[in-house]
Amino acid sequence: MGNHALDKIMNLKDVMKPVETARGLPNKHYICEKMYKREREVVFFKNWSAIAFESDAAKSGDAFPIDFMGMPLLLVRDKEGVLSVFQNTCRHRGMILVDKPTQLKRLIRCPYHSWCYDHAGMLIRTPHVGGVGIDRHEAIKPEDLSLFKIRSHVWHGVVFVNISNDALPFEEVHADLLLRWSEFNQPYHLGGQASRFDMTLAANWKLAIENFCESYHLPWVHPELNKISPINVHYNIENHDNYSGQGSRNYNQLIGKGGQRFPDFKNVSDIWDHQSEYVSFFPNVLLGVHRDHSFAMILMPQGPEQTLERVALFYANEDIDTDDWQKMLKENTRIWQTVFSEDVNVVEGMQKGRHGVMFDGGKFSPVMDGPTHIFHKWVARQMQASE
Repeated sequence: MGNHALDKIMNLKDVMKPVETARGLPNKHYICEKMYKREREVVFFKNWSAIAFESDAAKSGDAFPIDFMGMPLLLVRDKEGVLSVFQNTCRHRGMILVDKPTQLKRLIRCPYHSWCYDHAGMLIRTPHVGGVGIDRHEAIKPEDLSLFKIRSHVWHGVVFVNISNDALPFEEVHADLLLRWSEFNQPYHLGGQASRFDMTLAANWKLAIENFCESYHLPWVHPELNKISPINVHYNIENHDNYSGQGSRNYNQLIGKGGQRFPDFKNVSDIWDHQSEYVSFFPNVLLGVHRDHSFAMILMPQGPEQTLERVALFYANEDIDTDDWQKMLKENTRIWQTVFSEDVNVVEGMQKGRHGVMFDGGKFSPVMDGPTHIFHKWVARQMQASE
């Protein structure tokens, strides 16, 4: 075994140690192109990864293309309202089928040679495939040439995929969090365009996850939020391998000028009157739940040192996107956008710090950094499993 390979395994063994003695992931996990490409296969494609919001294809006939770490995907909602994910390539010559969000008239038509697929991905038409005016050929068997369907699952308004098709069922992998948040297993309604925004980070995707895991940074990075929900009322969520995070026992509902409040999710227990929870859901989605709204931030890696963050806020009321609620929707979005924006400098600063060749992965606070350590161990396990 070469020195480089031995060094890699030893460093990951350091990550797996108890939090009191562990080191974080080595620098190369944040800045190395080869490591990023390996993560693509063993962290993202082999697990249940977030790629889109259910609302990206809200109506029947909606088609929404996605570039997921270089993998072309297509989200399609059929006339029965069923949401499916396909590889966004024609089975003929591999042409991209849909290059921008669109409302399909009837079929998915390849712009190259007009091969057509229905919304279930079945090949329906192959114009001139047997010669001019001849749309069939014995060598072209439509039943064998459907679009490649990607295994998918929708939860909390987010579309997850397992590209390798060999992960355990979503409900089994994430049974613990589904049980923990079972009260919120009810319809989620996007607050319209007022409840959507994107951000771009000059940082590795993992640093956004790590930052969201903990409340340790609140007094210095979020001073106004810390006044409302101070660090001493926060608690760690670190009792499972597939997610970690933190919660607050001092959630305060947004109240409009006339005393207006967002409707609560139905039948949530009293603990949520003043409690909220924020979870890094591995590998790439950040989730928050409150009595009256939730949010999801999907992290779309753009390379080892850049990440697109897509944010959506959801509510219990299906009629929330009306004129009566617009001021409050915009204000709630403004509040969260401000909080997330405050994190940008520190996350990008950590990215710059990962180019310091003597940085050894860092030291965890056993009390404050437990959730972050859980994430590091999860990544290390994925990488070790592929050795």
